[in-house]
Amino acid sequence: MSERQFSVIGCQHAHIGIFIDEMLKLGYSCAGIYEEEGCELPRTLADQYGVPLTRNKEELLGENVAFVGCSAINSDKLDVIELCESRGKHVMVDKPAAVSREGLERLKAVVERNRIQIGMLLTERFHPAIYTVKKQIEKGALGDIVTIGMRKPHRLNAASRPEWFYSKRLSGGILIDLLVHDFDLLRWLTGKELVTIGGYVGKTIMPEHPTFYNSASLQVVLEDSIVAQLYADWHSPVGGWSWGDGRIFVTGTDSFVELRLHGDPLVGLDPVVIRSTNGESVECLPALEPPCTITQDWLRRIGGEASMITHDDIVKATEATILADQAVTYLNRFEA
Repeated sequence: MSERQFSVIGCQHAHIGIFIDEMLKLGYSCAGIYEEEGCELPRTLADQYGVPLTRNKEELLGENVAFVGCSAINSDKLDVIELCESRGKHVMVDKPAAVSREGLERLKAVVERNRIQIGMLLTERFHPAIYTVKKQIEKGALGDIVTIGMRKPHRLNAASRPEWFYSKRLSGGILIDLLVHDFDLLRWLTGKELVTIGGYVGKTIMPEHPTFYNSASLQVVLEDSIVAQLYADWHSPVGGWSWGDGRIFVTGTDSFVELRLHGDPLVGLDPVVIRSTNGESVECLPALEPPCTITQDWLRRIGGEASMITHDDIVKATEATILADQAVTYLNRFEA
């Protein structure tokens, strides 16, 4: 088997371009892209990276292919994961990996059998600003963590979204789709497990899509009484400087950090990390580059080396979203 070749099975979200780009830069070749549903993205990526499209899925599961990438419709990702398991192919999926309790149990079963290594594009661990704060926490610069707040506004671009995006059954909805990153970061930054989750998910737009909700606000308690607030919406302005003004606030007993993940038009578009060391000064920290990319990290795990993201991390982040989705209250302006 050639271990220098990969393929893509399921191509519904541009996030998979991260995987394709990183694999090609590492010297792997792409056997092709397969997508059953009609959409423009597979052709766009094929043209961008000079890789073939195919209507024959079996071509992408041959003995020369060792790795598979997948950004299928969210509810279909487990089908691809199980297919890859049956053929002995390691698979990297876009998030979320599962959108229901049944999907979660199927994911756990694949992990427990341990025949393949599953990766998930939990890319925020590899964001320079977030990685910098992780290092600050590790060296004790913030003291003991007290609370964390995360804001994740997104640009909707409604006309460009496929129909499945507006179906909670197929996409998972705003909480499962977007906050899986945040649940993963809470565990990673604090080293603590989640204890309780509560909050609200609201629907104030698009009555023509009855299961599409546009905002989420959660309260989370972690071990050692650390509290966190998670927020997401689909209301970033079209004319904004990025897809969303994502920010993370970490308060410790000795210091406070603010991350402006996509920069700030007033101070520059590079990631900004601001640390207040006392009541009189503010220090801007340079953002550190992580030691590897998310794809390199996954390949290291496949090779038996230590990795930043493990199967346990993927399962626990996924499980947190599923449990949270069941625990929150859904509010719908259009229901009597």
